[in-house]
Amino acid sequence: MPPKKENNGCGCASIPFSLILVLLGVGYWGFMHLDQLDVSQFFQNNQQNNQQPTIPINQQPSTPNLPPAPTPSLAVANSPVPQVSPTVTPTINPQVSPLPVTPKKSPSPQTPWEKKEIRGIYLSRYQATNNANEQTIRSRVRYYRQQGINTIIQGVWGNGCTMYNSEVMQQTFGYKSCPNQFQEQWLNWLIDEAHKQGMQVHAYFEKGIKLDENSPIFDEAITKRWIVPGVDKTYAGIDHYVLDMEVAEVANFFRKISVEFVKKYPKIDAVQWDDYLGYHAELPGKVDRTARLTNFVKQMRADIKKANPAVSFDLCHHNPYWSKRYFAADWQNWNVDRVFIQTYNDANFKEELSYAENYAGVAISDKQLSRLKELINNPKIKSVLLFPSSGKPEEAAASLKTFISISK
Repeated sequence: MPPKKENNGCGCASIPFSLILVLLGVGYWGFMHLDQLDVSQFFQNNQQNNQQPTIPINQQPSTPNLPPAPTPSLAVANSPVPQVSPTVTPTINPQVSPLPVTPKKSPSPQTPWEKKEIRGIYLSRYQATNNANEQTIRSRVRYYRQQGINTIIQGVWGNGCTMYNSEVMQQTFGYKSCPNQFQEQWLNWLIDEAHKQGMQVHAYFEKGIKLDENSPIFDEAITKRWIVPGVDKTYAGIDHYVLDMEVAEVANFFRKISVEFVKKYPKIDAVQWDDYLGYHAELPGKVDRTARLTNFVKQMRADIKKANPAVSFDLCHHNPYWSKRYFAADWQNWNVDRVFIQTYNDANFKEELSYAENYAGVAISDKQLSRLKELINNPKIKSVLLFPSSGKPEEAAASLKTFISISK
C-alpha cells in the first residue's frame, strides 16, 4: 500500500474564503493608517541600548525639561563669538577647543601721588574766561586731568568784583561783573566737565578783602569810606587797600556775594579764600582787628552753609602763628572746613611743613616742584596745591607731571 501523499502548500485551501477576506481587509487598513500607530515604542529601547551609554542616576541633569539647545556651528578663529540667550543652555561640542579667554586686568595700585586727597592747580580768574568757548574750557579740564590733577582751583572773584554775572554787583555798583569778555556759562561748563572727569572745582576768592587802584570799585569804595586808612604793602611793588569789615555795608556786601555764588553754582565743591583775608600789622594806627575779622568770617561761613550745606569752606593762608601775629587772621577760630598752609617762602619750608602736616595740606609755587618728592612721600601731607607764579598753569601742570614721574 503506497504511503499517504502530504500537501505541498500552506494549507490555505482549507481556510474558509470569508476569513481570508477579513484578514486582507485588516491588513489593508493597517497599511493605510501606519503613520498613526506609535510603533517607535517597540524600537526605542533597542536604539538607546545601541547608541547611548546609560547615565547613572546621580548624574542625571537637574533640569531635564529644558528645551533642546541648537548645536553651535564651528566658527573661524577670528570670528566674533555669538551671543547666547540666557534662557538657553548651549550644547558644547567636545571636539572643539574653547576660545581663549583674556584675563581681566586687576586695577593697578595707586601711586603715592594718587593717594593724595587733593591734587590741585590754581587758575586765575582771567585764565579760563577771555571769551573762551565751551570746547576750549572742557578741553582744558581734560588736559589737567591727564597731568594727574584732580582739583581745579578757579578764580571767580578778585580786586573787588566777580568774574560771573552777579545781581548783587548790579544792585550795589551798577554793573554785573569785572570788566572782561566771558561767556555766561563758562563756569557751568568747567564744573560739569570736571565732575565728568571725576574732578572737583574749588571757587577761589583771590585777593579777598583787598583791592588796588585798578579795581572798578576803587573810587566808590574811597568815596563811601569803605577803606581802612593806610596802604597795605605786604607784597613789594603792589599797593593794596583793605576793605573795612567793621563797616556794616561792606560786611553785608560780602555775605550777599558769598550766598549768591553758592546758590548760583550749587554744584561747586568748595569756596576758598586766601591770605588776603586779613589786615597787615603795619597798617597805620596799629589797631587790633582780630576779633572783628573773626566775627565777620564766622558769620559769612554760617550764611554759606545755610544756603548750601554741601559746599566746603576752605582757606589757603599762612601758618596759624604768622596769620594771627601779622595779619589779624586768627583762622583757628573761624570754623573753616579745611586749611592749606602756604609754603612759598622756601627758606622756611621745613618749618612750614611741620604746620601743614596738621592740616588739610600744603600750597606750593611752580618754583618749588623740586620739593614734590618730599611731599609725595610724606604720608602726613594729605593734599598738594600748585599755584603757578609764572602765570602759565598749563606749562606748570606739564612740569608737575614730569616731577611726579621722577619721584616714583
